[in-house]
Amino acid sequence: MSNELLEVQTQLSFQEDSLQTLNDVVTRQQKDIERLTLEIGRLREQFQTLVTMQLEEQEEPPPHY
Repeated sequence: MSNELLEVQTQLSFQEDSLQTLNDVVTRQQKDIERLTLEIGRLREQFQTLVTMQLEEQEEPPPHY
């Protein structure tokens, strides 16, 4: 009985360690996702600004007209 209890305690300890490791990975990935989402938002704004500027430049007639 004692060996069985020790085996269960060992497995439980291993599972707790695995769960903590997985939690750390998921937490890090969530932070990465949030950072990347912000960066994509910034890039969209920059892209939209560039597109708007380019469209405004195309609408202007050349200087010789």
